[in-house]
Amino acid sequence: MRNRRTASAVAFGALATLLPALTPAVASAAAGPASHGTAAAPASLAAAAPLTRYERQKPRWAPCEDEGPASYECATIKVPLDYARPDGRTLDLAVSRVKATSAEDRRGVLLLNPGGPGGPGLDMPVWMGPMLADDVRKRYDLIGFDPRGVGRSTPLTCGLNEQELNWQRPYKAAEFAKDVRWARTVAEKCRARNGSALAHMDTRNTARDMDVIRAVLGERKISYLGYSYGTYLGAVYTQLFPRRADRFVLDSAVDPERIWRGMIQIWAEGAEPAFTRWTAWAAERNAAYGLGATPAEVGATFWGLVARADRKPIELDGVPMTGDDIRLTARGAVFDVAYASEATARLKAAAEGRPPAPARRAAPSAPAAPPEVPGDNMDAVFWSVVCSDTRAWPKDPERYRRDAVRDKVRYPLYGDFASNIKPCAFWSPGAEPATVVNNSVRALVLQNEWDSQTPLASGQGLRRALKGARMVTVLGGQGHGVYGLGSCADATATSYLVTGRLPAKDLTCRTPADQAQRSDAPTLPGIPRSLPIGGTDRF
Repeated sequence: MRNRRTASAVAFGALATLLPALTPAVASAAAGPASHGTAAAPASLAAAAPLTRYERQKPRWAPCEDEGPASYECATIKVPLDYARPDGRTLDLAVSRVKATSAEDRRGVLLLNPGGPGGPGLDMPVWMGPMLADDVRKRYDLIGFDPRGVGRSTPLTCGLNEQELNWQRPYKAAEFAKDVRWARTVAEKCRARNGSALAHMDTRNTARDMDVIRAVLGERKISYLGYSYGTYLGAVYTQLFPRRADRFVLDSAVDPERIWRGMIQIWAEGAEPAFTRWTAWAAERNAAYGLGATPAEVGATFWGLVARADRKPIELDGVPMTGDDIRLTARGAVFDVAYASEATARLKAAAEGRPPAPARRAAPSAPAAPPEVPGDNMDAVFWSVVCSDTRAWPKDPERYRRDAVRDKVRYPLYGDFASNIKPCAFWSPGAEPATVVNNSVRALVLQNEWDSQTPLASGQGLRRALKGARMVTVLGGQGHGVYGLGSCADATATSYLVTGRLPAKDLTCRTPADQAQRSDAPTLPGIPRSLPIGGTDRF
């Protein structure tokens, strides 16, 4: 994160904290192949002119990079800003592909999305390809794209400065008026830069863009692999275009009922049982970490460090950490019990004037953005999507104050951060109401039991909305992102992509104990495991 809180998180050892990242409809499942909206779409959209000129584009494929793989090709296509007015302003959409390795076995295309909102996905075919089974790569062209407003697609910017990018703000009575001014300023700057275009930078239109990609590629249907926010994007696509959805894998899932304030608040809710689990784990290993012989003692050690840092910041690796900094970082860290234990032991040593042990995990760093992409691009897209997708955001600042005070008591680690005021309080309404996801499209939902960004309850929410789906829960699984990391769910997901057969019922499998306890467990390159937009990480 481009602010002091990020530096503090790095000093604590920052879990890769929903890109990829936070970071979530009534349509009939009978929407036909000619539909570019929902049964509940506004009249202006239903009456939109045909999209033929977009769907018949002929992309000019060329190497994406001078030194990249020859198989990695890119093109730019056009999509309408407003699908209700397709003859109006257009946006560029950057698309990439790596062709299927077998023309004989090829089935179609597999669109990929890493999460966000705001995460670039153009390079996903390159880094995701090696993680997929040979039988998957044989059958699908891997298709990446930067969603509307993101990266090499026509990029969105609000002109936000370093301080305005800092959105994870603990509630303090003396600071609340300042936080309200910050939220209002972000909304006003985004509106001043982008005007009415903001109303169309949302998930529904990104899903419509995906269907234009489908048509441009000459496919009757698409298959899809989406992580984190990408699960909500995929679910919205199944709602808008149920007959065009082939095999959909939705990994580390967003609950459509909780978009979007509720998905930030669920971080606070999910952190409390994770904290309890961590204290028990660390207590059993007191000889190794010295944090306490019982869960209560471990908890007392942690909260003692928070109280001490509230009085005087604790310097760790040259960075002063306040109690709020510790709470913010611990929110994601406690989902990884070994890492949280190591990090807390380092902090304890620093507080006691002893040299901390070397950090065993390198701090996450954001990949360098292309020079033409504005520095606040991911944040600008993040706020645009989460504020425009739904009209459920409260408009009264006092509501946020009351909720933050309440939730700091309910969820001590992160409750006040989650419920404090956000720019959406001052955002202009999106062009359409929230999409109700409620259909019988067949899909596969994958979910780790201990996911910091999309906790288990969130994945269960998406499963309830997708009546035709099946869900695989990885018991003991830690981290954000399941498929491609060698978990017990990989075989089921691969089988589904290859054969199209879903399990007969929801499944659970258990990750090996040694893998569940590793603080250096592998992560997906484009899908950070810790906290979110405003820096290197997001939903």
